[in-house]
Amino acid sequence: MEKIQLRRSLLERRQSMPVSEWREKSDRICAHLETSSLFTQAKTILAYFSFRQEPDISSLFAHTKYRWGFPRCVGNSLSWHLWTSNDSVQIGAYGIVEPHPTAPILDPGEVDLILVPSVASDYQKYRLGYGGGYYDRLLAAADWENKSTIGIVFDFAYLPELPIDPWDKPLKIVCTETGLK
Repeated sequence: MEKIQLRRSLLERRQSMPVSEWREKSDRICAHLETSSLFTQAKTILAYFSFRQEPDISSLFAHTKYRWGFPRCVGNSLSWHLWTSNDSVQIGAYGIVEPHPTAPILDPGEVDLILVPSVASDYQKYRLGYGGGYYDRLLAAADWENKSTIGIVFDFAYLPELPIDPWDKPLKIVCTETGLK
């Protein structure tokens, strides 16, 4: 199946999930992340605000021992901004919640871990994103290519194999509601 059709069918399945099931699975994902050594040893973590029924990892943001960074879409790339639970947010490109443009920008050297939203991931740790290439470009950039990454997906979207392109980069770990892979 091609990426476009696969993406469409997985997004439809994710968005048809009952809210109670989505909440329960999201909570289990967070519990698994909290036991990951990549997570517990990090100081600055890049994350995302859940969109279109992505796994909701917002309960993690209450951990004040971590510095949290969130993306803003700027042109065809992501700009990462420091955010605390006291900071306000705005709706940005594509209807995605993001920090205000005035929030401090995070330097790549400060970042220990990136929690990567994904439509799907496979056993080889490749991800299927939304098709905009934002994370592909980020993970290929010299400042970011060696950062630890955890792809976040529901278990139904953790597949044996995805179609991949030459620019696709594997993640370090994948986390679903059934555990770290």
